[in-house]
Amino acid sequence: MENDGRARGGRHYSIRNSGLALVGRESETAEIVRRVGADRSHSDVLILTGDPGAGKSTLLDIAADRARSAGDRVLRAVGSESEAHLGFAGLHQMLRPVLGEAEGLPSRQRSALRAVLGLDECAEAPDGMIVGLAVLTLLSDLAETAPLLVVVDDAQWIDRASLDVLSFVARRMDSEPVTLLLGVRTAAVLPGFDKGYERLELGPLDGAAANRLLDRQPTPPTGRTRVRILKEAAGNPLALVELAHATAIRNAEGSSVQGPLPVTDRLERIFAGHAADLPEPTRRILLLLAAADAADAQAAAVGLPDADDKAWEPADRAGLVRQDGTGIVFRHPLVRSAVYHAASFEERRRAHLALAELLRKEPDRRAWHLAAATVRPDQDVSAALQQTADRARRRGGFAAAAAAQERAAELSPHREDRARLLTEAAASAVFTGQLGWVEHLAAAVRECTDNPALRGKAALATGRLMSLGPHHTAAFALLMRVADEATNTRSPLVLDALAAAAVVRYYSGEESQRQQIQSLLSGMPDDAAGAALRAWVMAVSDPGGAGALLAPVLPELIAEAKGDAQRLTALAIVAWLLDQTTLAAQTFDEAFDQWQAHGPLPDGLVCAAGWTRLEQGRWAAARSVAADIAAMASSAGLDHAEACAQALDATVVALLGDAPAARRLAERALSLVDPLESRSVAVFARRALGMAAVAEGDYDTAYTQFRSAFTDDGDPVHYHVSYTVLAELAAAAVRRGQQEHAAQLLERSAKRLGTGMSARVAALIDRGRALLADPEHAEPFFQAALAQPAGEQWPFERAQTRLDYGEWLRRRRRIAEARPLLSAALETFQRLGARPWAERAQAELRAAGIEVTDVVPSAFTELSPQQQQIVQLAARGLTNREIGEKLFLSPRTVGSHLYRVFPKLGITARSQLRDVLEGTLSDNDARS
Repeated sequence: MENDGRARGGRHYSIRNSGLALVGRESETAEIVRRVGADRSHSDVLILTGDPGAGKSTLLDIAADRARSAGDRVLRAVGSESEAHLGFAGLHQMLRPVLGEAEGLPSRQRSALRAVLGLDECAEAPDGMIVGLAVLTLLSDLAETAPLLVVVDDAQWIDRASLDVLSFVARRMDSEPVTLLLGVRTAAVLPGFDKGYERLELGPLDGAAANRLLDRQPTPPTGRTRVRILKEAAGNPLALVELAHATAIRNAEGSSVQGPLPVTDRLERIFAGHAADLPEPTRRILLLLAAADAADAQAAAVGLPDADDKAWEPADRAGLVRQDGTGIVFRHPLVRSAVYHAASFEERRRAHLALAELLRKEPDRRAWHLAAATVRPDQDVSAALQQTADRARRRGGFAAAAAAQERAAELSPHREDRARLLTEAAASAVFTGQLGWVEHLAAAVRECTDNPALRGKAALATGRLMSLGPHHTAAFALLMRVADEATNTRSPLVLDALAAAAVVRYYSGEESQRQQIQSLLSGMPDDAAGAALRAWVMAVSDPGGAGALLAPVLPELIAEAKGDAQRLTALAIVAWLLDQTTLAAQTFDEAFDQWQAHGPLPDGLVCAAGWTRLEQGRWAAARSVAADIAAMASSAGLDHAEACAQALDATVVALLGDAPAARRLAERALSLVDPLESRSVAVFARRALGMAAVAEGDYDTAYTQFRSAFTDDGDPVHYHVSYTVLAELAAAAVRRGQQEHAAQLLERSAKRLGTGMSARVAALIDRGRALLADPEHAEPFFQAALAQPAGEQWPFERAQTRLDYGEWLRRRRRIAEARPLLSAALETFQRLGARPWAERAQAELRAAGIEVTDVVPSAFTELSPQQQQIVQLAARGLTNREIGEKLFLSPRTVGSHLYRVFPKLGITARSQLRDVLEGTLSDNDARS
């Protein structure tokens, strides 16, 4: 595109702005144009990456212009360093033009969105999932009349809270006619967008394109000057243009921009040189603009008497600024950086003070400008930042809160106040997933104070976050050190530290860790206020030993926790660990109905909610839990948490009969952890691999995988998970001729568990004994395995036992007794979608003289987990909007899924869904 002197917003682009990212970017431009001009009936996410000056902004401008010319709606946000610590500032910038339309959102979503944007006060942090759903619904509504383009430039500087919302939306847009384009610097980490999205890399221009770009400049360089520019620019388009311009107005050989500086530093020097030549009034308002963030820019432009058009004209002519709508912005982030850092500290201080005065009605922005103008301790500024942190935390902006608390600590004149604020900052920073930041803050606390309570709280924050990563030995050592010190000082922090240490003990499976926890716990007096936390520590660190004591009082503890989502969740996990699956499911459901998210990260053992649903036969819900945890953990870099989710998903997929997919998921889980540091994940993943092998009839591999859950001596690798494979190990051993060895291992396990085994594990052991026993001695064990009504809590496991018992009866020629067991097993397997086991049950029924058709999985079980949940809720009469609220999807996405599902189910109307589900799903399976 040649410069044609066109004006935009009353400002003329100089020739140096023309074609910046187009020369040598023909394929990238075509790709961008295709994205915004193609069929927009579905969502699209594209990340543009490149160094500063590579042309990302220009390509995003082209996309926005094309979309507008096609009649699409466009929302934009631009990240800036000064806004990175303001919670939800990027989201506010993006949604500001359409906030009026947010009034049509469901009340819960509208309230959450208005709260995080600071438009309404809120007593507690809004649920992060509800905020994400509100934005998703709003974007969906905006796209009803025309496709929507969302453009985010310099996304590496978008505040973390806004980035988390954008990541949530991107994962769930699905069929929305919404395109999301993000521009980000190559070396930057973009949490939530680092995996699974297409990237368009803007690399250096090749030699031919670089020369073409130089030829298009007003004064094309020649000779040695051109050679030097080509070498120093290294293919960076902005550097080529600016170096050519600099040599045109200065002597090329004597230019101050020579030397071995990086391209970015060289460009900043060039821009700083341009600014230094401007009149003093222009330099002053340029600095004011540089000190402002995006929301302050308008105040900077109109807040001073001399900030009129005449004052801006020299900066415009110098190519430093341009008009964007009704405001004036820097042409490139490097211009802003150059202007700001070229000024003296006193000049920058005066600019920030001027902005603080202009922003008296914006307390958070005002506080940060005051902080930027302050170098010595100042109680008033520190207090203003503390108030900013409180507001950010109430809105769920934990990164913003931690940043404000950290800066407030730096400006606090009192040493103990600094330590307290740094401790609070560490607790807030936990929810960002940035372990390095939390460790830095905890170290600052140690340097600042000898107060054991504050030092303990900061260390506890570090240990909690560390436990979600792969290094459990180090995390446990840190948490037990906190617990020991809290014990010595009689601090109530000891139970909190032991609770976190118990989670690490579960993950690692290390026996010595149980002994350390029990040693400290046994010396603590019973306290009614800490009963739930004590139950948690006991159950998580030693469910077998704690079961007899906790099981009778657990319902009472749950009843006392009514209305407290955190305590309910903890007690639901305890119920799961004790194999009280129905109680665990009920408690999880109650907790989730009330849950107010305290941050974007999964808490310890949150996968228990997914395992509970799997064991209960709610496999679609289990996969949904796994997907959410995997996405959150992956975006935060929490490898262990992601591995837990992948192992859960692998297990469901194996039971459904998709062995290759199950292997991929299980192997991904194993690759994320050290098996000796994360024994729980290792055994879960190996169990999934074993079930995948069973699904394929490969019993040699199945035996090897199940046997790996125990040591060579027959001890469990993990004190809780290993026992869940005993029946499968026995079944594989029979097929492989290893009955004697498996029987010894099973009986060793039964002896070790003693009276502490749950009804579920007892049933699994009885099934294993039946399979391993001589045929004439097997029946009592089968009967024992099926005797307890509680076994109905685990429908798949009970169906396996019925299948084994029915097969044994058939082979003993007791056909009439075998048939009902085999039929019941087949019904359960078909209902759950467990195809390999259904096929085996079908074969046994045929052998028993009952003709059954080939196993064809019901159309419902062939649906994706999300589609199954949508169908279940729609069959209950919920509207698309109500379903979206429950599943955190937009109404349009719900409708799109139903549109695709109806033909698969052989129906044409919503009213037929209930009939489809009857006889296919149990009452439990039909719950949300």
